[in-house]
Amino acid sequence: MTAPIRVLICDDQVLIRTGLSTIIDAQPDLEVVGECGDGQAAVDLAAKLRPDVVVMDVRMPVLDGIEATRLLAGAGVPHPVKVLVVTTFNLDEYVYEALRAGAGGFLLKDAPPSQLLHGIRTVAAGAALLDPEVTRQLVGRYAARIRPTDDAAPDIPLTPRELEVLRLIADGLSNNEIAAALVISRETVKTFVSRILTKLGLRDRVQAVVYAYRQGLVT
Repeated sequence: MTAPIRVLICDDQVLIRTGLSTIIDAQPDLEVVGECGDGQAAVDLAAKLRPDVVVMDVRMPVLDGIEATRLLAGAGVPHPVKVLVVTTFNLDEYVYEALRAGAGGFLLKDAPPSQLLHGIRTVAAGAALLDPEVTRQLVGRYAARIRPTDDAAPDIPLTPRELEVLRLIADGLSNNEIAAALVISRETVKTFVSRILTKLGLRDRVQAVVYAYRQGLVT
């Protein structure tokens, strides 16, 4: 029997934590291993409990959810933890900053329980919760902020074919659509995507899109 997905809940409102915990613990494949009310406590508990996913609020005392996410899942973290940001604030800036900090997904608290559970499972599996088109539109809106400031060609350790696949990912294409565009199999596309993420040290397609925009690979 497969071990349940271990979840840490971080929210400064007790009622919200209780509600999330009740929903999550009712699932046979999910288990709440801890709760806390601020970002610093989330970082400390994650180091102790090693959850599979941290469900993280944004606005909290001591340390906000964005900074806590950066400490748990950001670039250079030796043992990153997967983070699903769940907040009441539907602001593009929060979505963008959460993904830049290393979050695997972003949900609003008024989402139905089924969407929350799907989000936890998706992030735990290492996939991006946002679909490619939403991701492309979101990151594209902030492209001017994350493009390189100089005109030097970036040193990108990818083959021409891998670069082509990365550009298509950033354009919002799914694996099936990339396969059709390049006239290759879906399994071959999955292999290319895996190689790209490994070579660039990225964890999912969300980070791949951010990387492509940051390097000026897409317009």
